[in-house]
Amino acid sequence: MKFLRDIFENLNKLSEQNKLLKRFKPVINATDEFFFGTAQVTALPHIVDHIDIKRFMSFVVIGLLPATIAAVYLWGLRVLLVIAVSYIFGGLVEVAFAVVRKKEIHEGFLVTGLIFPLILPPTVPLWMVAVGVMFGVIFGKEAFGGTGRNVFNAAIVGRIFLSVAFPQGMTVSWSQPFHQGLGGFLKFSADATTQATPLALFKNEKLFTGYLDLFLGNSLGCIGETFRIGIILGGLFLILAKVSNWRLPLAAILSVLFFSFLGNLFAAQKFAPPLFQILNGGLLLGTFFMLTDPVTCPFTKAGKWLGGIMFGFLVVLIRGLSGYTEGVMFSILLLNVFAPLIDHLVLDVKYPALKK
Repeated sequence: MKFLRDIFENLNKLSEQNKLLKRFKPVINATDEFFFGTAQVTALPHIVDHIDIKRFMSFVVIGLLPATIAAVYLWGLRVLLVIAVSYIFGGLVEVAFAVVRKKEIHEGFLVTGLIFPLILPPTVPLWMVAVGVMFGVIFGKEAFGGTGRNVFNAAIVGRIFLSVAFPQGMTVSWSQPFHQGLGGFLKFSADATTQATPLALFKNEKLFTGYLDLFLGNSLGCIGETFRIGIILGGLFLILAKVSNWRLPLAAILSVLFFSFLGNLFAAQKFAPPLFQILNGGLLLGTFFMLTDPVTCPFTKAGKWLGGIMFGFLVVLIRGLSGYTEGVMFSILLLNVFAPLIDHLVLDVKYPALKK
């Protein structure tokens, strides 16, 4: 590693002297800090630590690994190609904005580049992956100034754009998952089918998919949303590692259970039972890995409770009464919009003297 360390030190020195190389200093620094961390630490009496936000984001990537590995097993090696396309084209956008702005490459794309392909159908064309991730990064994040200033979750923006612009490609064709032997580890892709997802089967035909199949990933759905065991384990890892706050996902899950119970009690033909709602679609993936985005979610403790309740209500409402079978991505986007207002109202109530 010392050899690699020397290379980065020499590149940093050359970038200070060479004007052309200086424009790529953000790329050099981002690669350097990814491998070795940052040299910038706080002064005493604080604890000296080399963990920066890039390492912080790597915990989220680690939390996504169970769902990602399961996705390859369920849908085939093509999943790795979809992830690679997401990282390449989204990364190019990040690098381009960093070079033009002469700023460091932000670490947020380590997560966005992995989450985005996980919320796409297994049969999604690669060109749509490229278009969607670039749209999401540009209009969901960079248009607002980059990581830390974005109002919306970039992965959700890209996913909604593809759903609106290419509805047929995003909803018509799905894949039957592999669930025997080594599954997709030895195959490139799963066979396409016109069969509907469990949520669509309930909405259109009032048919239920078994809970065990939903829990283990033996059902149709997006690349990373069907293996719920892996998602739950990854989400709990983030909570235990203090990367995400437990209040928001707990409030979201409890509110989905509560509102779906009420809906199913009074209108069972429109609202699915509580556990069916929890184990379907991208609810768990969205709750643990996108709803808790520290930049776009409420930051106050009370705001997290309120935001989770709002999210759960919207998910059940959209799933039951709208023309869409899934309500998670729209609910997250709406919570992103209202997060500043929620925190503002909480602070006004908690610190009324500040208004005087």
